[in-house]
Amino acid sequence: MLPVGEAVEYVLQACEALAEAHLAGVVHRDLKPANLFVTHRVDGSSCVKILDFGISKLTSLTTGAGSREQTVTNTTAIVGSPLYMSPEQMRASKNVDARTDIWSLGVILQELVSGLPSFVANTTAELCALVLTAPPTPVVVAGSPGLDAVIARCLEKTPEKRYANVAELAIA
Repeated sequence: MLPVGEAVEYVLQACEALAEAHLAGVVHRDLKPANLFVTHRVDGSSCVKILDFGISKLTSLTTGAGSREQTVTNTTAIVGSPLYMSPEQMRASKNVDARTDIWSLGVILQELVSGLPSFVANTTAELCALVLTAPPTPVVVAGSPGLDAVIARCLEKTPEKRYANVAELAIA
């Protein structure tokens, strides 16, 4: 668990990096704490770097023949870390867009500020069922009005109800 200000700063930095990736047509699909590396700048301030784009999805690539969609991995299999995967990624990872990364950031932010995962299960199958059907563990962030609503919006089951992009999330 981190102080709210520090957790929010880390997520804002991740939003900035993801904005660049999303602008380039890359959806990460495996955001989790282990893939957010905190380093330090020369001035001592923290700097979050996003690692492991190994299962990322490349979208809106333009070629001489027009636009196409590519993935780095075979998308007929479940790819990603179930605790941080959005419902749509569990259903069909090839059908995700940038909002799947917003879901993952919401799960990460909740974990950072509360120490609690969004879903608790004993097995991967049970976890997947909860992500697909159950509401996330509610979180109330003391001293930070509105942050719980930001997290809840990131964790909307329907992608259209989430923030449209990481810029909207960063503003919120």
